[in-house]
Amino acid sequence: MPKVTFIHGDGTRLKIEASVGETVLELAHEYGVDLEGACEGSMACSTCHVIVDEGFFDLLEAPSEDEEDMLDLAFGLSLTSRLGCQIVITDVLDGIVLRVPAGSRNALLG
Repeated sequence: MPKVTFIHGDGTRLKIEASVGETVLELAHEYGVDLEGACEGSMACSTCHVIVDEGFFDLLEAPSEDEEDMLDLAFGLSLTSRLGCQIVITDVLDGIVLRVPAGSRNALLG
């Protein structure tokens, strides 16, 4: 099972084992990580924004134009920012490290 590490805004780490096919947002909800996911993974907000460790960022599929539009609304955007609802865990991502920003902007679009 692939391992995933979440780094919270206060620096604490949570290391978990994930099932292939789960999204980062689903994992966050399952393990109590503070990723809101206000739109429930429909890519209509940026409240599941995470910052992907540089070593894993290039292993992800490129973000869609819709995801990039939502990321423009994210709090604390970085060059390796992604939406957790769009990152699907695979064996290739074993060991991925994700930073959870200290805050988020809840602006549902609809």
